[in-house]
Amino acid sequence: MLNVQNCSISNASRSLINELNFTVSPGEVLTLMGPSGAGKSTFLSWMIGALSAEFRVSGELWLNQKRRDTLPTERRNMGILFQDALLFAHLNVGQNLAMAIPEAIKDRKLRQHCVEEALANAQLANFARRDPATLSGGERARISVLRALLAKPEALLLDEPFSRLDQTLREQFRQFVWQQVEQMDIPVVLVTHDPQDIPVGGKIITINSSPS
Repeated sequence: MLNVQNCSISNASRSLINELNFTVSPGEVLTLMGPSGAGKSTFLSWMIGALSAEFRVSGELWLNQKRRDTLPTERRNMGILFQDALLFAHLNVGQNLAMAIPEAIKDRKLRQHCVEEALANAQLANFARRDPATLSGGERARISVLRALLAKPEALLLDEPFSRLDQTLREQFRQFVWQQVEQMDIPVVLVTHDPQDIPVGGKIITINSSPS
């Protein structure tokens, strides 16, 4: 269960988020919508612990009965996907994925098995040795999802991850993401401008910033 309590974010010029409250259950997707500059991506930055020092923030972030906003990014155990896949160009696909596997899994063969299993489940078997530069946009997008989920996050944040794909790939990728989320059974927060990105039955919150 993901819970945001009384979150407010502002900078020197204006208030972006005002007393935001919501709860997202495992397997549920909450969508944040609103105009550009309203603070949606800034809010996600706060959730993962990467908010710039220029912002003032109050409120609490709870995940599975543990407060997370007081913890450093690496201890919040929240995954995030951006518009771009952001794969490491100097590593092959398998190495990119292996970087996400929790350090507690130390056995090399087991780590390799985790990578190969994830690729096979995504219909990308035998992609482990591929150079990221040779991947199509849809393949890069699916690899980015696998990398985020191999880290075993307790929640997933999506910052317009579908927006750079053409219409056909976008629909395929959306379905792939929702299938992966359903299997993981974790809460999801989605930021988007496109109503078609919202899964059937998903909750929506509209964010509108205001001058301070």
